[in-house]
Amino acid sequence: MNDQSTGPRTAPTAPPAAPDTAPAPGRAAPVRVRAEVDLGAVRANVRALRARAPRAELMAVVKADGYGHGLLPCARAARRAGASWLGTAVPEEALALRAAGDRGRVLCWLWTPGGPWREAIEADVDVAASGRWALDEIVAAARACGRTARVQLKADTGLGRNGCQPADWPDLVAAARAAEAEGAVRVTGIWSHFARADEPGDPSIAAQLDAFRTALETAERAGLAPEVRHMANSPATLTLPEAHFDLVRPGVSVYGLSPSPEVGVAADLGLRPAMTLSASLAQVKRVPAGHGVSYGHTYTTQGETTLALVPAGYGDGVPRHASGSGPVLVAGKLRTVAGRVAMDQFVVDLGGDRAEVGDEAVLFGPGDRGEPTAEDWARAVGTISYEIVTRVGARVPRVYVGEGAQAAGHTDDGDGAGDAGDRTSTEGVPG
Repeated sequence: MNDQSTGPRTAPTAPPAAPDTAPAPGRAAPVRVRAEVDLGAVRANVRALRARAPRAELMAVVKADGYGHGLLPCARAARRAGASWLGTAVPEEALALRAAGDRGRVLCWLWTPGGPWREAIEADVDVAASGRWALDEIVAAARACGRTARVQLKADTGLGRNGCQPADWPDLVAAARAAEAEGAVRVTGIWSHFARADEPGDPSIAAQLDAFRTALETAERAGLAPEVRHMANSPATLTLPEAHFDLVRPGVSVYGLSPSPEVGVAADLGLRPAMTLSASLAQVKRVPAGHGVSYGHTYTTQGETTLALVPAGYGDGVPRHASGSGPVLVAGKLRTVAGRVAMDQFVVDLGGDRAEVGDEAVLFGPGDRGEPTAEDWARAVGTISYEIVTRVGARVPRVYVGEGAQAAGHTDDGDGAGDAGDRTSTEGVPG
């Protein structure tokens, strides 16, 4: 079935409705949907996170296209703010940074057998190994290209995902030390990842820290001397100074989102959400009482009312689970998605309020103008804010602001001479 979202405009006045009219002359053509990304906020967030861990370096995690915000622009902003490392999940992301000219330190950690090890080694990307199979492939690739691979060994201290189990750890570190002696690798880091750092006080946090310290001691006894030891994700960076070690590795907080309600509200943590998702109303019309809305008629108007069509749907990353619950700011008031979210569009019920085709509907943003936040959407659909921003689709254009401006509520005074931002800005993604 083909939903129509570009029908003629009707003014949302009480009946009788005004005749259809075109947008006023001289009015800029509205964009269907867009994600505005405030790079000034990204920089301010990185600086706020650096202040939380003043004795550690900072790795800005830019995986998954910078959590949906844009890999390269956010990498550039993070470098300018003093991120001496960038973190990626898959090798394609790390190699894209190098292709764009980034020359700073980059760690890539999610590998499968037969991956592009050689390309990563030749691009001076630090690669992670969670087991002997990975280390063996790294050594073979290093021998083939005549380079020394930079390797970071990951210990599973309790998360149960990638990472080497304690029983296998002595063998992995011994093999890594032998590969170092050969000149095939240099073990630059040892690291791990928390399972429940976003639940402050959970007993697993202390248990994982103890397990990590044990893994470090085993590696040191084997003769390894890594440059960086790291375990702190966003919540640990914000709340666990004892987990900072040599490097902190924040992800979602770089983009201004709190890791969890238990950790705190973004503003109270000194963070500002960087993304605002908005759309231009595609249709506004009066309908009678008892009118069904969207597929399945899960919503029926209770009285004569005005419906507004928002041209964004699950094809753009709007969760279908937001049907009947997703909050939207339209015509100065918070509304709720009326009926089901379709692939390209959804409807809101304006009641007797006025709106026009082309008016802005704000799905989420920092909250400054009364708009919902990504956390509000997460609560509405039973997920986390990470997913809300990361799932914004490729057909939604990213519009970047704040390249040289101040983010509201944050100063952006540039990187002081001699600080980490000044050191890394010449090594990062060219601006």
